[in-house]
Amino acid sequence: EIDRWIISSLNSLIQTVTKSLDDYEPTQAFRTVEAFVDEKLSNWYVRLCRRRFWKGEYEHDKICAYQTLYTCLETLAGLIAPVSPFFSEWLFNNLNVITGRIKVSSIHLSDFPVAKDADINIALEERMQLAQDVSSLILSLRKKVNLKVRQPLQKVLIPATDQKLADNIRLVENIIKSETNIKEINIIPAEENFIRKKAKANFKTLGKKLGQKMKLAAEIIQGFSDVEIDDIQESDYLLNPAFEIQNEEPIYISAEDIEVSTDKIEGFEITSKGSLTVALDVMLTPALLNEGLAREFVNRIQNMRKDQNFALTDKIFVKVSANELIKASLTDFNEYICGEILAENLQFTPDLPAGTAIEVNDQKVIVLVSKKDN
Repeated sequence: EIDRWIISSLNSLIQTVTKSLDDYEPTQAFRTVEAFVDEKLSNWYVRLCRRRFWKGEYEHDKICAYQTLYTCLETLAGLIAPVSPFFSEWLFNNLNVITGRIKVSSIHLSDFPVAKDADINIALEERMQLAQDVSSLILSLRKKVNLKVRQPLQKVLIPATDQKLADNIRLVENIIKSETNIKEINIIPAEENFIRKKAKANFKTLGKKLGQKMKLAAEIIQGFSDVEIDDIQESDYLLNPAFEIQNEEPIYISAEDIEVSTDKIEGFEITSKGSLTVALDVMLTPALLNEGLAREFVNRIQNMRKDQNFALTDKIFVKVSANELIKASLTDFNEYICGEILAENLQFTPDLPAGTAIEVNDQKVIVLVSKKDN
């Protein structure tokens, strides 16, 4: 599905760029390209597919990932050619010299990309945007409480304003859990009111609109329900009926006219973006801490592999000298660790004078990593 999503987004991009250029808006066109490359292709598609690119044999799934990325790069070369002639030529030649897919000698002699309407799936693009928004909110909460993404957390609560939102979250649930290292996503029906929102007037923006009516408006806004707050954050909201004002121009307020906060819940951190709210369970159990320690250990060994210039496919031997707490955690997750670092097993030893000292969650561990002869 992620391949179909990026191809859909790519064809939507072609439509947007073409329309902007037809309207003589080149700045708008290529800012859209920049946003696509940064937010969708690089920070989302390539990052989420990185295991597909390097792990396993060159079989169907890996081929799909490479072909999809190739299509994106080749199309981008054509899109940016008018504004970045030399880089697009370099990119095109590096791709086309291998495949010979396009029978011209220069990107500037090829046809400008044309969108394929059949490849555009707006519903899929909206779902993936939802996955990005939810993941961004969760990651911001992790950063707020200084919890690394390598540290697993148990769950996140997401109030669903309607059934469509709940269904869409379920469809991208695995992507969100993988991206944020969360084990469970619990969707809360809106009527349960578990996470209560509060609104207060933004006097700076509303004062200009309402003048002397500002005080009454502030009292009304303070009494808004969660549904009303969500409505305002989605679109303009008519305030007149609450005032019972006759023969006056309609008064609308928008998201910028209110300041929204949420009630605190013990053990949870909460944040919102528009009508989307997430509550992250930040409580760490011993099991979660042990798994986090194992993931940190994997990260340190992977860095040592890079420092020693091992190939991605090189099998290794790993000897470890650590206290009993670390040893127990690594033993519990031995299979996961060995699968990630390409080791047959972890060999524990009380003394390792030739090893390298590393820190895993502020605890000292001595390791010796060597390449296995093929």
